[in-house]
Amino acid sequence: MSPGPRITPPVHVAGPAGPWEEVREGMRRRGNAVVFTTWGEWLSAVGTEPRLRLLLGRDWARYRRTPDPRARDRFAAARLVLKHTAAAALGTDAAELDLAYKIGGRPHLRGLGQVDVGLSHTGELIVAGISRGGRIGVDAEPLSRTLSVDVMRRRVCTPAERAALNALDGPRQTAALLRLWTLKEAYTKALGQGLRLRFDEFGFPLGAEGEFPGPDVGLLAPEGGLAERGAWVFGTYRALERHLVTVARYDQVPLATPGSAGRTVADERSLSLVAQLLPVE
Repeated sequence: MSPGPRITPPVHVAGPAGPWEEVREGMRRRGNAVVFTTWGEWLSAVGTEPRLRLLLGRDWARYRRTPDPRARDRFAAARLVLKHTAAAALGTDAAELDLAYKIGGRPHLRGLGQVDVGLSHTGELIVAGISRGGRIGVDAEPLSRTLSVDVMRRRVCTPAERAALNALDGPRQTAALLRLWTLKEAYTKALGQGLRLRFDEFGFPLGAEGEFPGPDVGLLAPEGGLAERGAWVFGTYRALERHLVTVARYDQVPLATPGSAGRTVADERSLSLVAQLLPVE
């Protein structure tokens, strides 16, 4: 692994034509890549792509039976973004990739067990991520999102995070809470747990003035101590000046070690958090 950040900063890709160079370079150097774009930049591809049925694959039936034209086109656009991102990162054609879904709806590429993908969208924004050798989760929120600060602090934050937030004024506290929310969403998406994982059982550090550092943020236990040995890395970034994009990645060591056969992509201490589940409503 090359020195420097372990997460490739998200790249804006305006359509199927790219640019894809940074995606290929990120995959080559760091084993991961993240793309963000807007619905409008990809909807024309949905309407004019002659290979749409081939590209959607098993999603074609769902696309066809979606009654709302707007929802149908957005569904197709998100899948095109994910498939083209994966194709650029892996050096193949998007139509050659078979996108399927695990229990709970998490996407994966059939036949490529060592490659993980993530997908998120909010408002006009679509975010897609891909990682080789470890889990990846992505989340996005508009920076203008209105939060219920008291509820968020009580239900989302660890004791250490609440203590750190007490030192911030209103606007900075709201900004820090939004970053916390996207970090925790991205992590639980990477684990395939979504909102079933208790958000107050794991935390993240606040930087100066309540800002989170961009790359390589660590995972913390509720009291504020380090929760694991650095296998998980996180990053928060701005996209189009209006959105916050967060990436969670498990950076699996590429070299085999004695006794490592059969391990899952998340270490035991990280996955022990999965046992703390909220009831599904």
